[in-house]
Amino acid sequence: MAIIAAGEVTSNDVVPGYVDFKGRPSVRSKSGFWKSASFIAGFEMAERFCYYGISSNLVSYLTGELGQSTAAAAANLNAWYGTAALSPILGALLADSLLGRFRMIVLSSLLYVLGLGFLTLSSAMNSVRCKNGVNNTTLCYPSEIQTIFFFLSLYMVAFAQGGHKPCLQAFGAEQFDVGNYEENAAKSSFFNWWFWFSCLGVVVALSVVNYIQENLSWVIGFGIPSLVMLFSLLLFCLGSFTYRFTTHTKRDKMFKRHTCELESLLPVSEEAKTMVRLIPIWCTSLGYSIVYAQPSTLFTKQAFTMDRHIGPSFEIPAASFMLCISLSIMLFVSIYDRVFVPVARSITKKPSGISVFQRIGVGLLLSLLSIVLAAVVEARRLRTARQHGLVDTPEAMIPMSVWWLAPQYALSGISDVFGMVGLQEFFYDQVPNQLKSTGLALYLSILGVGSLASSFLVSVIQNATSGDGGGGWFSDNLNTAHLDYFYWLLAGISAVSLVGYVYSAKYYSFS
Repeated sequence: MAIIAAGEVTSNDVVPGYVDFKGRPSVRSKSGFWKSASFIAGFEMAERFCYYGISSNLVSYLTGELGQSTAAAAANLNAWYGTAALSPILGALLADSLLGRFRMIVLSSLLYVLGLGFLTLSSAMNSVRCKNGVNNTTLCYPSEIQTIFFFLSLYMVAFAQGGHKPCLQAFGAEQFDVGNYEENAAKSSFFNWWFWFSCLGVVVALSVVNYIQENLSWVIGFGIPSLVMLFSLLLFCLGSFTYRFTTHTKRDKMFKRHTCELESLLPVSEEAKTMVRLIPIWCTSLGYSIVYAQPSTLFTKQAFTMDRHIGPSFEIPAASFMLCISLSIMLFVSIYDRVFVPVARSITKKPSGISVFQRIGVGLLLSLLSIVLAAVVEARRLRTARQHGLVDTPEAMIPMSVWWLAPQYALSGISDVFGMVGLQEFFYDQVPNQLKSTGLALYLSILGVGSLASSFLVSVIQNATSGDGGGGWFSDNLNTAHLDYFYWLLAGISAVSLVGYVYSAKYYSFS
């Protein structure tokens, strides 16, 4: 027997502060730990499959099926990515203060299924309008109703992300009891392997769904994620028999109801102070998040212009080249968790090998190097187009292998292993127990604001550089555009952010 609260005696097998799905004390041998985390990580893998199954190739759908320009498609996508990454703030606040994480996950997942279903239906609509163009050509566009329905469906998915992303990961981390040495040590690995399984979902989506979308049907390509999301939600609910549910939220509400108003304000002010301390790290990570937004938009458009053949007949879908990011993440997470951490631990004597600030800092540095490399490769692509007289032939394939893009994709992936996972762990650990979902939402908001900032930069720069009839930095004809200039600008922003981050981390006081 062990005493876990004043005057309360219980079995060593009971996990303090947690109950099972029936409200009974949670038994360690029958609940939580990896047995529960496997259901939750599997749901995350399925969700990432669905999300990337529709998002990774959206630039092709917008510029092709919906007839948008490159600049308009990039701006629309970055705005959508930003919304999907910012909506978790609202979802997390609702979960932490009202609904609870499990209910929020289920409700947002139902909205997710509905949004994916409507997206499939919108792609099946054959409402095309045509008009006469110059030189007796006929220009055809989707109807306004189809376009509105498409974006309505897309933003339903974005808002579903708001309840799904922060709550699912926080709920997964809750399955590990920090008061138990073995489980507490496993919680750090959970963040690494969570990222690994999410990338596995991305790999399958980029390998299968993108090929179906480009070669078979957009309806099937959007329909498969809809069915996968519905099936994975059912499996997640079946795992309820093994989950641990925290009792913190209920205790906090009881505390606030039975204490005077002045006393109830004191913990709130302390929580506010904790959140304010995170602001410098949040702000100085934005350079990283702006760079993070590029592979699914501008990198993909570059890949469209390059030689993507493997053998005489097979051509890699441009969006599927994001596999390089996911595969590099999966490979390096394994190396990081099984090799790097044990070696670093033997040197630094820290359980995690290196500090969370060191991990984030390395991620920010590698992100900077990836966008510098992207600028150099893009300059070479433009030079190749000029040398072969293809500047004014945007539809022609540039005789330059798409594998030139592989290093910048791979470096982006490795930077995520350090930077993204480090930020997840930092924002989760540095907030009170009852605000864990909000902490992860703050991390996700970094990516959201970065996407919105990227969208804003693209729009402003395009307006500023496309005067006098020129195509600007983001011309539809990428051979006359200057994505390399934009990448160099992002490299400068990343460098300033990195300097600010180092300064902020130096004076940060851990809670």
